[in-house]
Parts: sequence; C-alpha cells; structure tokens
Amino acid sequence: MNVAPAWRRPATALALLTAAALTASCSGGPAAQPPDASQATTTATPQAPTVKITPDEGAAKVSPEKRVIVAAAGAPLDNVTVEAGGEQLEGKYNADKTRWVSKTALKPSTSYNVSATAGVTTATSTFTTAKPERALQVVDVTPNAKGETLGVGAPIIVTFNQPVDNKATIERALEIEAEKPVEGAWRWINDTVVIYRTAKYWPAHQKVTFNADITGIKGGKGLYGVKDYTANLKIGAKQISKVDTRKKMMYVYKDGKRVQTMRISAGMATTREYTTTSGVHLTMERGNPVRMISPGRKKGDPGYYDVMINHAVRISNSGEYVHAKDNVWAQGVRNVSHGCINARPDQARWFYDNVQRGDVVDITGTDRALEWNNGWGFWQMPFSQWKKGSALNKSSKS
Repeated sequence: MNVAPAWRRPATALALLTAAALTASCSGGPAAQPPDASQATTTATPQAPTVKITPDEGAAKVSPEKRVIVAAAGAPLDNVTVEAGGEQLEGKYNADKTRWVSKTALKPSTSYNVSATAGVTTATSTFTTAKPERALQVVDVTPNAKGETLGVGAPIIVTFNQPVDNKATIERALEIEAEKPVEGAWRWINDTVVIYRTAKYWPAHQKVTFNADITGIKGGKGLYGVKDYTANLKIGAKQISKVDTRKKMMYVYKDGKRVQTMRISAGMATTREYTTTSGVHLTMERGNPVRMISPGRKKGDPGYYDVMINHAVRISNSGEYVHAKDNVWAQGVRNVSHGCINARPDQARWFYDNVQRGDVVDITGTDRALEWNNGWGFWQMPFSQWKKGSALNKSSKS
C-alpha cells in the first residue's frame, strides 16, 4: 500500500484552491442570472388631481348667501377664477392651497362662471343665482348733495327701499372710512332708516366714505341686497355757533376762531310753542325765501301768520330757523320771535352764505330742551345711549 506522506496532502489542497482563485479572477466569473420574479419592481402611472366645484355645473336658483367652494385633491390649486358680468369674485385659499372659498355674497339673478386648475386638471362650472322675492337697495344718503361740504356734527342718514328685518346682518355690511377716524355707531330709527353718529364731532377738513356692500346680503324673508352703494363725503371747517337767549347774542366760531358776532332775538316764550329750544342743534337746510305759516292755526285765528322770510337756515323740525329779520330794535334787547333766532339782515345773509349742513348751533338759556329726534337733534342723546340703538349693540370704529 502506498500511502502519501502526511506532509504532502495539505500542499495539494492549497494548489487546487489557488487554481480556482486564478480562474475566477481571469474569466470575470459566471454570466449574471435574471432576478427572481419576487425581486422585480413596477412603476405606476400617477393619478391626475381631482377638482370639485360647488355649486355644481348647471345649478339654478342658488341662494345668494352661498359661497363658491373649490377643493382639490392630489395637488394644490394653481388658479381659481369666478366671473360674472366681467367682474371677478374675490376669494381666499387655505394654507396648502387645496381649498378656495369666495369672500362675499353672490349677486342675485346672476350667471357665474367658475374655472379652476390643479396640476394637469382643469374643472369648470356655470351656475345661476336665484331671483329675490324683494330687492333691497339704498335709496338715499343724507346729507350728500353733489359737491357739498359738511359740518363737523353731520350725521349719515341711510334710507332703504324696503323694511329690514335682519338689521344686524345689514348693519355689518355698512362701512364708514374716514381719513381721521373717530368712534361712532349706527342707530336704527325704524325698519327703513339707520343713522350713523360719531361719539364726538368729526375732525375738520377730511374725507369720509360710506359703503353699503349689501349685494347678496339677506335683509329678511325673500329680501336680498341687489346693489352696493358708495357715498363720498367731505367734512369742512369746524363751524360752531353759540346762542345765548338770555344775552340775546350769537357768536360764530370757525376752526376755533370767532368770525361773527350777532345780536339776535329768540322766542318770546309766552307759550311752549313760542319758546326756542335749548341744546345742540344742527343746520339742516336753507332757503331764500322760506314761507312760514303758524302751525295749528288757520287764517283769522289769534297768532296766525303766513310770511315769507329771507335767508332762513333750518335747525329743527319744530319750525326753528336762524333767519333775517329787520327788527333791529329787538335784537340784542328783547326776545320777541315765535321761536326762531332772527338777526340783522346783512348778518343773517352772511350766516346763510357760509353755513354747511351739519354745522353746530348750540343754544342755551331757555327751559325747553330740544328733543333728540326733533330734526337732527341727535347730539341731545348721550352716545352711550345712542349706540344701544345699533342692531349689533356696540360701537364701531370708522
């Protein structure tokens, strides 16, 4: 038996391993095998974003109170436009721009076109709003004559064409913007009239804008605003007249400087009717001449009169004016009128020519107080009470 020495066996094994290693390094190894099916990957086609518009396409009789809502899934909104009659409806995106909501109410009886894009997706919708049973509009703002300059006491009196039930809703749509802002509040006088008054007199020499953004706002059952309203007002000089019926004198101040001193004659005070009212009056209107007829009397009755009076400026609804009267003998000496403030004709004409509606005429010295609702006697009511007439029951900041 031939048995190889033990020391020779390991050398043979090492030689074989070396040869295998050399073979592998020279040939680059065996050809790569395809992966198992379990190791294979697939690429899915991305799904297009979706866009949902509310109201839906073709919706009719949509309530003007509704908001246009556009929602996207799968991508943020790139663009949203809502158009009616060439006007764009404003809206607001959420933080990640996946939702857009209109800011304001819609116009009644109007067709809207909506277009929205998110990535490769574009969506559109056309809908029509309902016709209101009753249309709400602002029919008058006083004082607001073309080119008019107002006094610092001027109110803003807004009259609607329909009774308003939802007063708080409508009041929120009324806005006052002033160059020199002051505190103020609305007070509803009745269902169709609301009045804005400042807590203190307007700062002089500034512009004030009133906006009634009531389109689409619900004012009551079947009642919607159909048209916005804007009034641009101008506040002029601070003109305040102080009348002392005891001294029979009237002093006119403009921006703090006395510009006129007038001897006057006030109501004779033999009856309440003939007593001039004390309190803060506002100039309301003027006429030259003005026909004045004794109230509650007919021709032939004691105390009856029917006269034409020159350069008359109304300061209340109870028949009080500052006007011309050629009775110089009484002016500065005795009160002999039926309740008005009369002055020398040339001075009354000066007052007539220089007055602004809403100027303050502060009368003292009688025992008859001006009622807050007698003409524009609104300053007779404390502001703390005035603002309680707001449907919001709080003051506003203009």
